[in-house]
Amino acid sequence: MQEKGLFEYFTDCITLKLADFDGRARRREYWGYVLFYSIIAFVFIFIDILLDLGLILPKIVSLIFALPSLAVSVRRLHDVGKPGYYILAGLIPILGAFYLLFLFIEDSEPEENAYGPNPKSL
Repeated sequence: MQEKGLFEYFTDCITLKLADFDGRARRREYWGYVLFYSIIAFVFIFIDILLDLGLILPKIVSLIFALPSLAVSVRRLHDVGKPGYYILAGLIPILGAFYLLFLFIEDSEPEENAYGPNPKSL
């Protein structure tokens, strides 16, 4: 079976898994999503600055991508064996963001966990 590309993971996150909070998302899926979301956000920031719109376009993009971003983040937490409500750690200034970054970088649990089988082995 051929490995999915980063853009394929991104398109899956915004189409097939738009609001899917169940299961697991491996690092490659999460960071592929983050990469292409960041590129899209920077393009819209650039366009907004050129047109002097007061940063309304980036706010719209953020709203459009809020649900898939939350879903892929929760699935990524599931992949390392943490419940989805750990996403609330991001509300803790500085430390929460670093803790979430650590969890998002951490490798998958090698075996099946409470959230499903290891996506690397599928």
